[in-house]
Amino acid sequence: MTIQNTGTRRAILKASVAIATMTAAGGILAACGEPTPAEPVVDPNPVVETKHGKVKGALENGIATFKGVRYGADTTLTRFQLPKPPEAWTETQDALAYPTSAPQPQSGDGGGLFASWRPNPPLSAGEDCLFLNVWTPAADGKKRPVLVWFHGGGFTTGSGSSYAYDGVNLAKRGDVVVVTTNHRLNQFGYLNLAAYGDEFADSGAVGAHDMILSLEWVRDNIEAFGGDPANVLIFGESGGGSKVCTLMAMDKAKGLFHRAVVQSGPRINHATKEASAKAADEVVKKLGLTKETIGEIFNKTVAEIQAASEGVVGAGSGPVLDGRSIARDPFNPDGPPQSADVPLLIGCNRTEGTSLTSADSPNHSLTWETLPAAIKTAFPSKDAKTIIDLYKAKHPDIEAPELFFMASADNTFFRGSVTVADRKAAQGGAPVFFYHLDWETPVMEGKRYVPHALDIGMVFDNVAKSESMSGTGHEAQKIADQMSESWIAFAKTGNPSNPNVPAWPAYTAAQRNMMVFRTEPGVEVDIRAEERAATASA
Repeated sequence: MTIQNTGTRRAILKASVAIATMTAAGGILAACGEPTPAEPVVDPNPVVETKHGKVKGALENGIATFKGVRYGADTTLTRFQLPKPPEAWTETQDALAYPTSAPQPQSGDGGGLFASWRPNPPLSAGEDCLFLNVWTPAADGKKRPVLVWFHGGGFTTGSGSSYAYDGVNLAKRGDVVVVTTNHRLNQFGYLNLAAYGDEFADSGAVGAHDMILSLEWVRDNIEAFGGDPANVLIFGESGGGSKVCTLMAMDKAKGLFHRAVVQSGPRINHATKEASAKAADEVVKKLGLTKETIGEIFNKTVAEIQAASEGVVGAGSGPVLDGRSIARDPFNPDGPPQSADVPLLIGCNRTEGTSLTSADSPNHSLTWETLPAAIKTAFPSKDAKTIIDLYKAKHPDIEAPELFFMASADNTFFRGSVTVADRKAAQGGAPVFFYHLDWETPVMEGKRYVPHALDIGMVFDNVAKSESMSGTGHEAQKIADQMSESWIAFAKTGNPSNPNVPAWPAYTAAQRNMMVFRTEPGVEVDIRAEERAATASA
C-alpha cells in the first residue's frame, strides 16, 4: 500500500506557528466543586542514596534531575578490560552537570540538522566515562516504569548527554523514570586484542559490558529514584538500536530489562573474530608493539591509540562475536532465546539517508535524468529502470531525490527492521510491534523528507529542543504526542496502544501490521513490500 504524505502535504511544508499550551496548577481542572489535586512536593535539591553513596540533583520543570551519576570505575584503570563498579564515597556528590563522554573523534561542526542537539561548548571526553543521567518525577518510593536510553553514533561516537535526550518532558508526561548512559566506544570499547593475552579476553565487547553494568546499577539503585527495577525498558536509535539488539543476545544481560525498542538500528550480525583480530593486529603494529611488548599499550595515550586506529577498517567498529562475551549474533539465524520473553517495538523512518549525507551531496540534487546512474551505483546488480518505474508507479508524486533515498532506506533500515521483526515474531513468547515514521520535516524547505534521527525529538517529546531537526510547529508536536505516548504505553504495559493512535495490532509473520506515524496515523499491512523486494541486495 502507498503511504500518504508525499505530494499533497509537500505543497504546504512550512514551519507551523507553535501553539501555546495552557497549563493549570495541579493538572486537569477538577469537576465543579471538587478541589484540584495538589502537585507532589519535590525537594529543589533532591538527594538520593545509591548503593555507592549519596548524590544531589536539581529540580528542572518539576522533575528531579541527576546528571553525571557514576555507575562504574575509571576505565583508564581497566583499559580493554571488563568494567568495575565504583568505589563507595562518603560525602554527597553533586549530580548537576552532564558528565564526561567516551573518547571519540570529532563529528561535524555543530551545524545542520543536529545543531540544536549539540552542547556548546562541546562536552569533555575521556576514559573516565562510566556515568549516567536520571530524570524522575520524584524519589518517593513509587515504582514507576524505567526507560534506559542507549545513544546513537554507531558503536564509535555519541553521548548520552546530548540535548536531544533530555528526559524532563518524557518523565513528566508519562510519570516514568528516564535514564541515559555513557559507555566506552570505538577502540576503547571493541578492539579485539584477545590474541594478545588473557587480560584482553573480553576486549572485543567491553563497551557492551559497560552497558550491562549500567543496567545492573539500575537494578540495584533505581527504586531509590522512584523507579521499578522489575519494569525496565531499553531503547535506542541508530547505533543505540543496534546496542539494544546486542543486549538482547547477551546471556549476562538477561533479566536486566523487560521490554525493548529498536529505532532505525536493526542489528543482525556482529563482527567476526577473524576480521576484528586482523584489524587489531594492524593497530598494534602501528603502535610499534608486539605480542611480547603488548603491556605497553596501557601506557599509550588516547591520542596515540586513536591515531593508530585511523583508517583501519574494523578497528573497534562494534561488538565481536567472540564466543565468550557474545556467543551468538543478535538475530542470525533467528531471534535470540535469551530475550524470547521480551516484547519488542521496532521500526524506522521513510528516507533515513537524508540526514546521513551533507546538504550539498549530489544525491539531494538528483534529476530524472541523473537518477538512473545514481540508482545503478547504489544497486549495481539491479536494473535501474525497473526500480525507478516501480517507485513512480507506487508513488506518483515522488521526486527524484526522494526516490533515491526511499529506495536506499528500503534496502537497509527498513529491510533490516522487517528481518528482525520476522525472526522475533517467529519465536512466539512475546509480541512484536512495528512502526514507520512518515512525517516530513519542514526544515531546509522539506528537502530532508523523513530523515534518520527525526524520531528522537518526537519520542522524547523534545520538539522545542529539536528545532533544527523537526521545527517546532503544531504538526511536529502532534507527531511527538503520538510517538512519546506510544513509547510510554509500551514501557508501562508491553503494548504501545494509546488514545493518540488507532488500535495497534501486533506484528506477526502472517500479518505484518505497521503503525504509520504521520499527521493522521494509521495501521497498514506490509508497506512497500514490493519496493523492498526490488531493491534487495544479496
